[in-house]
Amino acid sequence: MSTATLQNTKWQSCIDACMRCAEACEFCATSDLREQDVKMMATCAQINRECAVVCWTSASLMSMDSQFAKQFCRLCADICDACAQECDRHNVDHCKRCAQACRSCAEECRRMAR
Repeated sequence: MSTATLQNTKWQSCIDACMRCAEACEFCATSDLREQDVKMMATCAQINRECAVVCWTSASLMSMDSQFAKQFCRLCADICDACAQECDRHNVDHCKRCAQACRSCAEECRRMAR
């Protein structure tokens, strides 16, 4: 019996990028809420949450080889770009790491959606 994981490897690098981005966004949103000036971080936390949802969903759709995966990945790339822009406005480590993950995900999603 094989111990290999069953997965759709067709878009694996994009699935992985989406998963990393979603995790980074979830962590960033939680960290935003723990900052001293939470009000200043509210927009960041909101777009982090939105980006995470779109990334999780994109990864799921690619995993099931959905007919809508490419459309979702195009949207995911746009939301990742917006999230990275918002995170770049804040000089804190979790935002810098999130912006990096978002840019990487946007690039993978655009490549996948071609």
